[in-house]
Amino acid sequence: MLCAMIVRDLAPRLTEAAQTWPSITLTGPRQSGKTTLCRALFSQHQYATLEAPDVRAFAIEDPRAFLAQFPEGAVLDEVQRAPDLLSYLQGIIDADPAPGRWILTGSQNLSLLESVSQSLAGRTAVYNLLPLTRGETIRFPRHPTTLEEALFTGSYPRIFNEDHEAADWLGSYVASYIERDVRMINNVGDLTTFQRFVTLCAGRTAQLLNYSSLAGDCGISQPTARAWLGILETSFIAFRLQALHANLRKRLVKMPKLHFYDTGLVCWLLGIRTPEQLLAHPLRGPIFETWVVSEIAKHRANQGEAGGLSFYRDRNGAEADLIVENLFGSTIVEAKSSATASSSLFDGSKRVRRHLAQSSHPCSVVVVYGGDQPQRRGTDSLIPWRELHEFDWEQNRDR
Repeated sequence: MLCAMIVRDLAPRLTEAAQTWPSITLTGPRQSGKTTLCRALFSQHQYATLEAPDVRAFAIEDPRAFLAQFPEGAVLDEVQRAPDLLSYLQGIIDADPAPGRWILTGSQNLSLLESVSQSLAGRTAVYNLLPLTRGETIRFPRHPTTLEEALFTGSYPRIFNEDHEAADWLGSYVASYIERDVRMINNVGDLTTFQRFVTLCAGRTAQLLNYSSLAGDCGISQPTARAWLGILETSFIAFRLQALHANLRKRLVKMPKLHFYDTGLVCWLLGIRTPEQLLAHPLRGPIFETWVVSEIAKHRANQGEAGGLSFYRDRNGAEADLIVENLFGSTIVEAKSSATASSSLFDGSKRVRRHLAQSSHPCSVVVVYGGDQPQRRGTDSLIPWRELHEFDWEQNRDR
């Protein structure tokens, strides 16, 4: 059953792409709303999902006959389940490159994009649909109103649309992900150890990624830890935020930071079962930092942007949670879960700005905090967490 539709921020990009590209490929984690969005935007298209065993068998065994069912094109869901299908689709598109005929979705980024790059390069526009941004979440009648609720609930659409208890839904999601998706990936033999690995990763969100420590705590080798982290990235569960590499006379830390796309998932993995537990939780700060970073990453994905995000840390202790680069310069972003506005919240970011002063691009500072009162301090901004979605990261200013 399709969920009721809210307006998704990515929708205009998909509609625009369908005017010029013969196909669109939409990837993202399971349950991020890909099917709902595509069926709403392209409601005149026929629809088929390769999750259904009989449909998948038909597509694999007789791809020409399968595609011949759709003379006007179709929405094809979870196409990574039949990767060879795209080779046959290539010929159809070359024979008739009419725009907007084929809409492809998939929830395993690596395997899907490998097939796309081999068969549909130059023929499809690729977009990622990640879980909801704060701006999308508040379009639901029932949405989190406190910071703790927002961090705890996360941002998967079905939690809001179908009024699920977040902990119950996320528990089922983790079980489904481990049992269903990971079983399809060959280099995971021990699912129990993999689930422990995922939990250990959650405990390291917003921290420097030390493969040796992670592997040792999990009882696996470093190559296995790297491979398993790749699986989390492929499935849009977690991502690595790279350190800034700038031409500076500083000894910069080069290790990436680990972040999750959804803080509700982090909370569930850490055993947090109520929003109130976050008030005094030792990882409240890192969880909030991950929320801020993931919100900005999701926003940029909805704008069709890739890259342009990093963090700063040098050997002398200067650090910034996030650096957002655009045509107008760089924005130094700090996440502070404190609810109290104070000039001290800017101390770390101002130190980083002095270090980046050699750059030809101007730097502004944005501090996102757990309070309610916005403040403007020259070119710098103090933004309440609930207003983060209103900041224009492309123009470096409030909307």
